Amino acid sequence: NSNSQSVLLIDKTGQMIASVGLEPDFDLMSFASLCAADFEANSQLAKLIGEKDFSTLYHQGSDESMYLAKVASHIILVVLFNKRTTLGLVRLRVKKAVEGLNTILNRLFDKLEYENEDLKEFDEEFTEELTKEIDALFSD
Repeated sequence: NSNSQSVLLIDKTGQMIASVGLEPDFDLMSFASLCAADFEANSQLAKLIGEKDFSTLYHQGSDESMYLAKVASHIILVVLFNKRTTLGLVRLRVKKAVEGLNTILNRLFDKLEYENEDLKEFDEEFTEELTKEIDALFSD
């Protein structure tokens, strides 16, 4: 709905959880790792200026841009978009998606008996359940 090109879900260690849209012509695994590192570096910058963290990041290029948003405490939503859309529309759609994903993830954490603070990586069962819930959320 945002006219973005690709949307990725990665965990904060840089592991790919899911992707949808046009597959970029670069290595997604390396990109996911760099996005996670970018988010962590900005988290440290936030602390230096007295913020707990930054919940979103935005990188604007001359043709391509990316918007990153924290989902729950361990997942990053990455949206890749170009001039066919606007930052405002992307932000609006991401805000709604993050709200929905937070609800889904909290239910999954409870269902799979994960403790958010101790979560280090996602197993296959978690990934399957997450995929089903995301498909159900965005199936309209």
